[in-house]
Amino acid sequence: MNAYLKCAVIGLALGAGCAAWATEEYAVVFENNVQMKTRDGVVLYADIYRPKADGKFPVILQRTCYDKYANVDMGLKGAARGYVMILQDVRGRHLSGGEWYPFKYEANDGYDAVEWAAALPYSNGKVGMVGGSYVGVPVMQAAVSAPPHLAGIAPMITASNYHGHWAYQGGAFMQMLAQAWTSVLSINVASRKTMGSALPSHWDYQRPPSAYPVLDVGTSKGLADYYFDWWAHPAYDDYWKQWSIEEQFGKVTVPAVHFAAWYDLFQDGSIRNYTGIRAQGATEAARKGQRLVIMPGGHAGFGEKIGEIEFGKVALFDSWGYTLRFFDHLLKGIDNGFEKEKSVKIFVMGKNVWRAEDEWPLARARPTRYYLHSGGRANSLAGYGSLSSAAPASEPADQYVSDPYRPVPTHGGPILGDLGTYPNGPLDQRKVEERTDVLVYTTPAFTHDVEVTGPVSLELYVSSSAVDTDFTGKLVDVFPDGRAFNLTDGILRASFRNSPEKTEPLKPGEICKIAVDLWSTANVFLAGHKLRLEIASANFPRFDRNPQNGGRDDGSKPFATATNTIYHDAAHPSALILPIVP
Repeated sequence: MNAYLKCAVIGLALGAGCAAWATEEYAVVFENNVQMKTRDGVVLYADIYRPKADGKFPVILQRTCYDKYANVDMGLKGAARGYVMILQDVRGRHLSGGEWYPFKYEANDGYDAVEWAAALPYSNGKVGMVGGSYVGVPVMQAAVSAPPHLAGIAPMITASNYHGHWAYQGGAFMQMLAQAWTSVLSINVASRKTMGSALPSHWDYQRPPSAYPVLDVGTSKGLADYYFDWWAHPAYDDYWKQWSIEEQFGKVTVPAVHFAAWYDLFQDGSIRNYTGIRAQGATEAARKGQRLVIMPGGHAGFGEKIGEIEFGKVALFDSWGYTLRFFDHLLKGIDNGFEKEKSVKIFVMGKNVWRAEDEWPLARARPTRYYLHSGGRANSLAGYGSLSSAAPASEPADQYVSDPYRPVPTHGGPILGDLGTYPNGPLDQRKVEERTDVLVYTTPAFTHDVEVTGPVSLELYVSSSAVDTDFTGKLVDVFPDGRAFNLTDGILRASFRNSPEKTEPLKPGEICKIAVDLWSTANVFLAGHKLRLEIASANFPRFDRNPQNGGRDDGSKPFATATNTIYHDAAHPSALILPIVP
């Protein structure tokens, strides 16, 4: 798992799958391990690839936690195209000095790195930044710190809020991502800690050879202390707000190309970065200069097949080539037609086509309610749950028992972690839908194509026998042969139903109205297909188990089962709200 995750993350940091480069124009000069000193005296190391030619060139800077040496090809080809490519290890990673603590130093270090790069003798003073996944964090943090010589950015599949899109979602801890990512990143931390103990002078030679300890591995303390800080801050408090991009959209001064993906765990954050800066950016150039590209897979993959769905060659998008066109126009002043193109490109699933749009979300999409119905028996595929545009009248509610000792398992979706056991992307959901603790609501087969493109939400009237529980929602495309593929989903920890900043226990048996954010999608439900909604109370281990006892999954007391009720009658019209494109 660790090796797989590491390769996946590094690939994303490079912009993997982006093959089309311009014909090489310059020979390349390579400078290895160039030092840069931050404002507090920490030395960071960078590799610089630059054109072997007189004159000054624009800079493309990438600051990575995944080892700058992994991006040699990117450096060589960017320099050959006429850019000074600077690949820098962020603080506390690989060769760079200082402490590794995610998010903490990226704004100041990013500012310093941009200004340092702009002042190099072969730089023309214009700096662009690129990076995906965590490597997009230094990009966005530098953007909100607004260094004077930063001219544009290209963040890829990265977050806008490290509480709501990295460690938690809807108040639930993103357990699989947090544990897998911190374990992988800790390998380098452990290596740095033990490096000194490998020196011959370190050991006591009075010990017998049979007692040689090989390395002083010490304890796990210091390997990923931030993980435990994340766990200790489940609410959106000052710990998280200090780094939130969403709190600082108004500081961004530069144009950007944002890359998102439908099956990516940072989908919502990438889209929010685009819409937030477009609305609140500090300059007109920033507000008018935002671009958005939404691909199929992201962390779920960049190939023709994502999960169990074949999207075909059309799904491939040359994101690096698109980024270079953006920088060619912005940093070199080349009239390549980039500024005349529409600001949004989306891949529409179902029909599997790319489409250019003027905005996101689409102004022409109509919010349409699909109401939940059943005779009180929507449990599992064998039940009688349905969806329609007709509002409910008098109907019995649906109930199920949520047992944290037997949670509904993760099956596909925007995940990153143990991909051998828990593959990601679109997968057939019928095995999950066989469970009686999963409510299933399905439309009749469509007689014509129906397009759903935009943000999706779920409005539910619920009660529980517990003081806290989770509610999950999943939008599914049901094929004529019965296969049921997940499109997008969401979760809400009920104690955070009114605010991400504080918890409010449920009153057992009391009906309350909640909203579950299912993020966004673009999918055409083809004629003969059905639209399905799943409701449950777990998605484990993607999200941590809710003990349903008022506490957290810390082993302090036994889990509690909960009887959860979904109401759908005239007074409680639970509905799935879909953006239908005429």
